[in-house]
Amino acid sequence: MTTAIETSGLTVRFGNFTAVGDVSLTVAAGARHALIGPNGAGKTSLVHALTGAIPASSGTVRIGGEDVTHLSQAARVRHGLARTFQINQLFRGLTVLENVTLAIFERERKTRAFWRLAASDKAVIDEARSHLAFVHLDALAERPVHSLPYGAQRLIEIAIALATKPRVLVLDEPAAGVPAAQSEAIFERIHALPRDLTLLFVEHDMGLVFRFAERITVLVGGQIMTEGTPAEISADDRVRQVYLGRRGHHAAA
Repeated sequence: MTTAIETSGLTVRFGNFTAVGDVSLTVAAGARHALIGPNGAGKTSLVHALTGAIPASSGTVRIGGEDVTHLSQAARVRHGLARTFQINQLFRGLTVLENVTLAIFERERKTRAFWRLAASDKAVIDEARSHLAFVHLDALAERPVHSLPYGAQRLIEIAIALATKPRVLVLDEPAAGVPAAQSEAIFERIHALPRDLTLLFVEHDMGLVFRFAERITVLVGGQIMTEGTPAEISADDRVRQVYLGRRGHHAAA
């Protein structure tokens, strides 16, 4: 098995509080891997530590076998790790196309030339439009982000992540805050992503998790309680007791 991303003994502490405790997680290349758990399980802290948004207190993070534990978030992006956020991080005053174009310029380390070259760089514009076409938003390319419904903004985030040319994409509640019909559209596009792109996603909607994940890790109290296929997880009495059974098939992040 080729490993896309893995942690070994990853721990995140905030003062005396341990948000993530000694987590060793392996996500295979090309996986569709979900991370679930009840409120306060440490999912977001784990994602932050994986992606470099916060430093690990101890343990290691590897991307494609390479130790990136001490690299910045931007450096991890350059190593092929992209993410979306629970609350989107878009430039709401820019157009849809400008948001994606800016991501490409950032990837090419040409952001200083963004305003001068963005409108005239055909290759960049064509690439940006191809990412928007993938998420079915090319027709809205010239619209300002703030004018679009929230579901469309979540799709823009995916287009921006694709613009970084990732090997691993971490999706932190990609359907958070959108109606069920829009959630379906978002996950349909996620499902259509190329198989050579590894997906690790946090999602509170268990219906979506069981439909789209091929492997699920259950986090409780900052530690991995169990991991398995959707069938194994849904049949696990411990999972039902601490998570699914208590909250039905929905739980908060």
